[in-house]
Amino acid sequence: MGRRPQPEIKKRLLDACTDYALEHGLPDRLEPLASAAGTSTRMLIYHFGTRDVLLRAVLEHARQRQLITFGDLLRVRPDQPYTATLANAWRFITGPEGQPYLGMFGQWRESAAQQLLPDFRRMATTNWLGPLEKGLSSIDRPELATLVLAVIRGLLMDLDATADSTRTDRAFSGFLSTLDQQIVPNR
Repeated sequence: MGRRPQPEIKKRLLDACTDYALEHGLPDRLEPLASAAGTSTRMLIYHFGTRDVLLRAVLEHARQRQLITFGDLLRVRPDQPYTATLANAWRFITGPEGQPYLGMFGQWRESAAQQLLPDFRRMATTNWLGPLEKGLSSIDRPELATLVLAVIRGLLMDLDATADSTRTDRAFSGFLSTLDQQIVPNR
């Protein structure tokens, strides 16, 4: 008779594999994940079934972490204008704390991992519309969520392609200034 599943071990392995993938990217082989988790590839397969199931779980877990972290950054804060919240979120997302997520999910189009989560690109867009609409509702402009998201995504692609953070930071700041100017008449 085989062992019973041990969810606490599986969770620990998933956390360690996700940490590795966020720092180094999704590996082609299981050995780096096993090493990072302090186990063997055989044990990873035992707990997850197949390589693809493990990689899918790692991607989903990293995405869940990103949604929680970035979602919190986008929530309304009563003590600050929402454009200041967006500015702080931009600094975090493009800074050292956000880089692992941008690195993992930013290269999605060129990645073989796209087959693991084929609907990811759509979800990666639509997941952010709700938090942005809610935040922009605080300034009576929820209809701008798609525009704000498009600007953020476009500037993130620009930053990824050029590594020119000064220029993209300045562009986002300019966008927020324009947004502030549009909001004043509606207050």
